[in-house]
Amino acid sequence: MKVIRYNQNDFSEQCRLMAAQSSLFDPEIESRVKSIIEEVKQRGDDALVDFTEKFDGVRLEPSQIPVSRAELMSASLSASEELRAALKIADKNVELYARKSLRKNWKCLNKQGGVVGEKYDPIARVGVYIPGGAAPLVSTAIMTVSLARVAGCKEIVVCTPCGKDGQVNPALLFAARFAGATEIYKVGGAQAIAAMALGTNTIKPVHKIFGPGNAYVVMAKRLLFGYAGIDLLPGPSELLVIADATAKAKYIAADLLAQAEHGSGHERIWFITNSEKVLNEVQKEVNQQMSSLSRNPLIQKVIKTNCWLVLVESLEQAVAIANEIAPEHCEVMTRNPEKIVNNITTAGAIFMGPYTPTVLGDYMAGPSHTLPTGGAGKAFSGLTVDQFMRRTSIVKYDKAALKKSLKTLNVIAKMEGLDAHYKSAEMRFK
Repeated sequence: MKVIRYNQNDFSEQCRLMAAQSSLFDPEIESRVKSIIEEVKQRGDDALVDFTEKFDGVRLEPSQIPVSRAELMSASLSASEELRAALKIADKNVELYARKSLRKNWKCLNKQGGVVGEKYDPIARVGVYIPGGAAPLVSTAIMTVSLARVAGCKEIVVCTPCGKDGQVNPALLFAARFAGATEIYKVGGAQAIAAMALGTNTIKPVHKIFGPGNAYVVMAKRLLFGYAGIDLLPGPSELLVIADATAKAKYIAADLLAQAEHGSGHERIWFITNSEKVLNEVQKEVNQQMSSLSRNPLIQKVIKTNCWLVLVESLEQAVAIANEIAPEHCEVMTRNPEKIVNNITTAGAIFMGPYTPTVLGDYMAGPSHTLPTGGAGKAFSGLTVDQFMRRTSIVKYDKAALKKSLKTLNVIAKMEGLDAHYKSAEMRFK
């Protein structure tokens, strides 16, 4: 853990360093991902087969890349009632939140009497990346695929890595299918994003790609923007906690460790407080609680390299630092959290009070846990159902409305030197 205090001479510089961009712009990762993309572009399925063998430790034939009906049936039969019940509860919360967020078609008259409006249609074919590996994220299926289903997307493609046995974790398979996936492929990493954006013989290209991932997945999404639409750049995980003297150190430490355990090594966590006592207690609690956790070696790496404990002079200073960092998750544990929250303007999601740990947002509260990271929260919001839809503007003028518009059209067309623009309207009255 790196501890910095407001009264040290290099405090501003240390704050700048801890708020610096994460792996989103790492040149080494970018170079590797460009190479992967080019391979998929040139060699298609053959590249996917080679990368699956290299990164996942199993060689598949192209015909084995799609998850079969038999595999889906097996996953369904093996899903416990406990898992089914948990996913059902989480899915209902996500669906409720998504339906409240759905955009509605609208129309109105402008000043010249023309009808203008918007209509919203689901994107026909979307791709969703679901991380797998050591921690199969069944929650990500609910937090992404369910939104596509609510939006009405007809084709929902899921890519997720398989294990060394050539199989996708059955719980993850069940969750993806339960949420509404129509196609599932055993492809992970940057190569999965490339396959969905560019297409191969096996995987038909999608129109837009969604979902979180490690540094390589996020880099691939950034580099492939334009070949397909991209939701945002979510991952690796981040958490920032703001607390005052009323906060419980054991809660804060547990939440910091929960975000550190994702295991890529690129996760970032920050604790900011105006209480020296709470800062010291959190430091002790992190060390004590960490030893009992199953992913202790992975957590230690993050705690050592990407964990900052910050003592500030005031909560106003804490908010200013938080807005500069733009964290994925922001917990506020203060006497009056509402006052603090009103001034936080760049966080992906905010969790208020001692009984709202980030895990609620990760698994079941309702909003999607796919959120901007690496400082992108200054411009991006988290994943919402309307991102699975496309907006079309509607314009309808009658003859009277067009006539009222001629003078304005003429002035602007003359200014731009585009006389054919104006004549296309004027000729309707000759």
